Amino acid sequence: MTEDEVRRQNFNLYGTEKIDAPPVRLVAGPLSVDLTGGNLRSIAFEDVEVLRGIAFLVRDCDWGTYDPLISDLAIDRHEHGFDIGYTATCAGPGNSSLTIKAKILGDRAGRLVFEAEVTSPTGFETNRCGFCILHPIVGIAGTPVTVEHVSGRIEHTELPDLIEPWQPFKDMRAIAHTVMPDVTAECRMEGDTFEMEDQRNWSDASYKTYVRPLALPWPYQIAADEPVRQRITLTVHDRRSTKPKAITGQGGTSVWLSRGSAGGNMPSIALIVTPEEAKATLQAHTTLSEIGPQELLFHFDPLAGHGAAAFSDFAAILERHLGVSTLEIAVPCKRPLYEEVSEIAGMMQKAGFHPDAIVVSPSVDRQSTPPGSIWPECPPLEDVYAAARRAFPGTRLGGGMVSYFTELNRKRVPAETLDFITHCTNPIVHAADDLSVMQTLEALPFITRSVRGIYGDRPYRIGPSTIAMRQNPYGSRTMDNPDGNRIPMANVDPRHNGLFAAAFALGYAARVIPAELELLTLSSLTGSFGLIAGVGEPVMPSGRRPLFHVVQNLAKVAGAKWTECVSSDPAKVQAIAIGGQNDVGRLWLANLTAERQQVDVSEMNPQFATITLHSSRDMEGERLDCAGGRVDLPPFAVAFVEAAG
Repeated sequence: MTEDEVRRQNFNLYGTEKIDAPPVRLVAGPLSVDLTGGNLRSIAFEDVEVLRGIAFLVRDCDWGTYDPLISDLAIDRHEHGFDIGYTATCAGPGNSSLTIKAKILGDRAGRLVFEAEVTSPTGFETNRCGFCILHPIVGIAGTPVTVEHVSGRIEHTELPDLIEPWQPFKDMRAIAHTVMPDVTAECRMEGDTFEMEDQRNWSDASYKTYVRPLALPWPYQIAADEPVRQRITLTVHDRRSTKPKAITGQGGTSVWLSRGSAGGNMPSIALIVTPEEAKATLQAHTTLSEIGPQELLFHFDPLAGHGAAAFSDFAAILERHLGVSTLEIAVPCKRPLYEEVSEIAGMMQKAGFHPDAIVVSPSVDRQSTPPGSIWPECPPLEDVYAAARRAFPGTRLGGGMVSYFTELNRKRVPAETLDFITHCTNPIVHAADDLSVMQTLEALPFITRSVRGIYGDRPYRIGPSTIAMRQNPYGSRTMDNPDGNRIPMANVDPRHNGLFAAAFALGYAARVIPAELELLTLSSLTGSFGLIAGVGEPVMPSGRRPLFHVVQNLAKVAGAKWTECVSSDPAKVQAIAIGGQNDVGRLWLANLTAERQQVDVSEMNPQFATITLHSSRDMEGERLDCAGGRVDLPPFAVAFVEAAG
């Protein structure tokens, strides 16, 4: 490919010509790691993932992650393994700076050591400066682990299955888990006190062990010219009497799909409408009708300056919308509750805006309360819901969080007073590289199962859930991203413009529909989270982002039966089968990778005959034959497969 062709392909996939730098694969005997940005990913023993990553991270006072400048990188591969050394520098506010001297070694005996020394000539303010160790969730959630505490006490316990709202383990010095029968891995942390949090709360696909307990004050100061040293040692203990022989050339490379035993009904699909985007949404009402969402989710926040004009715009949109609607209100809770919500109800009445459901949440609950922090003042939720019932008689009332599952898990709402539960998710809270974002899909079934474990079979809604972050519960703001980079907590993400977002959204739907959702919201019509591009935004020939057709097709099958579709490699391909156990007539596929994937769909229905393949940003779709029950999926492509007749 020419340089221009590579740029066009990157833009097609990611909405930007910039790509994540490819990792450097390093091998030491049966141990393999990927080095990327000075940190380690995909740490495996005999190709079985042991740790998702080991990273030395520095976070600012808003929990934003610094992107350090790496210099003097040296990689030495040798017969016994590998050695790495580098220097990383962080530039902080007010000319402050921080330097990290890092060394990494891996040996063929199954040992990996990552150590770092931090110095600052100026002093440096940070919320966290130190190692984060990520354990994967698939295959080890709910399994036994051994935890060694700082005191020397040994605890035999289990990793949480349902998601823990607070840290499952504190005061840690080491943790060991089973990799495979007779093979265990111990991760030892030195230089500070570590603790673990269940990162599935934020839809990260990992348990995170990190340095400096959250109960200690933050931000804190790293003193000038006083070194801070930490070290992580991973040791794999292989107690097998005989080692298995390597298997090569077996089984091919196809992903195959098979029917599971579960099934249910597809959720209704909604689009979010904010006061800021209401006029643009109204102007695009014909496109809105073409998409056909069952519901519109309107957002209203008096503390953001939203007022009566918003309801006039909302009412005008509803005049052209054939479905139902919900209004989510971030209640200020600055005055008597009924006074606040009845004032809002009066503005709605005057504007002729009559939604079918209301979601209320105290504005303060959009901000997270980390462990060790003082909970902010807030009226009892029972009182908030009672005021809303009184102000909106006869209207369905929802509650939960207009932020993320984290907040819902930590502040559980009195569901018996509600008609439905709701929350959002966001995939770039902690990391924003392509692999981490796609891996968050693994955490979604744990989230939905945890919600069902807490709230039973109460009607359940998710969204709006988008790649970019619409609101930051963990800092004072979302991060501006004018250069279109991949950064955590950004309010704009370039991948929303590319095929990546379409594959992510279809993969998202596939992961959450087993929870029997009432409603799923994955986007807005306009704006930075929108299905269509606005003025000054990257333009597709049709003006539609690739996500458009995914949401449109999901809306078309709302209420239809789905049948469980099991992927032999769910990290690569996700699928949704439309129809009952005996009549799967449509199959929707998403390639979650940047590599071409061959998918065998014959077991789902041998009569599949045609494919509508979307593999360009214009997403008009290419009609193909389903030859031999196989589908060839280009990078991040989505495909809609149909049976004959």
